[in-house]
Amino acid sequence: MTSNTRISLIGAPTDIGAGARGASMGPEALRVAGIQATLQAHGLEVLDRGNVAGPANPWLPPVDGYRHLHEVVAWNQAVHAAMFAELQGGRLPILLGGDHCLGIGSISAVARHCRATGKKLRVLWLDAHADFNTSVLTPSGNIHGMPVACLCGHGPQELIEIGGHVPAIHPKVVRQIGIRSVDPGEKRFVHQVGLEVFDMRYIDEMGMRHTMELALATLDANTHLHVSFDVDFLDPEIAPGVGTTVPGGPTYREAQLCMEMIADTGRLASLDVMELNPALDIRNKTAALALDLIESLFGKSTLMRA
Repeated sequence: MTSNTRISLIGAPTDIGAGARGASMGPEALRVAGIQATLQAHGLEVLDRGNVAGPANPWLPPVDGYRHLHEVVAWNQAVHAAMFAELQGGRLPILLGGDHCLGIGSISAVARHCRATGKKLRVLWLDAHADFNTSVLTPSGNIHGMPVACLCGHGPQELIEIGGHVPAIHPKVVRQIGIRSVDPGEKRFVHQVGLEVFDMRYIDEMGMRHTMELALATLDANTHLHVSFDVDFLDPEIAPGVGTTVPGGPTYREAQLCMEMIADTGRLASLDVMELNPALDIRNKTAALALDLIESLFGKSTLMRA
């Protein structure tokens, strides 16, 4: 269970950084699934702040290795401002994405808040992809494949400076979980910077419990825990509503255990829910599942636990 019971929902309806249209409808799908009422039923105070605004998606080819850089910067600046305002107000913001390029604005705001309050930061990046591409390494130019690299200072000036500090975070604060699709050049870069990655082979061999124990190790009362949950983290069999499905993700039970162990820490202080694409979903099934997992993050469990 989180120690903060004051929650703010912030929608960011854009697919500006993605290679498929439709993630712009993600915030509304989560609202339709009942996110506000569901969290309120757990005794949380939930304010829906509505959506941040940004430029339309022009759907153009990449320029110098980046698609829609100008628009991506505008969206991330808006997200950064909205997230930072909620954190400063002592609230727990949940960013409803939108594609995962928005993690740049979100996590740079969290990092800025941690610098201002003297907190340590831990970022759990739940995703099928490492998202550590650069303009040189990217096969597509889609910036939703670059947010972790940008946050660690490897990216265009306009994006790496959003939080007012370069780099926004150090790779050592990140734990990536569920990774199973990494581009060849990206693989070398991830290794080079020393990013801690618990890929699906690790989870298969060691189990989700052991994985999460390591990912959550050394959290203390002065740690701000941020979870960036890309819905493609989940196996596409249970979560078809994403633009970049990769087979072989965590099962329903593995995903639940992951969320429950995060909840058990009591340290969750901010959350992204990214890449939900209702255009590719079946009767909002993926949004309902995402909401089920979010509930577990906020302390839903089968039995009363001491």
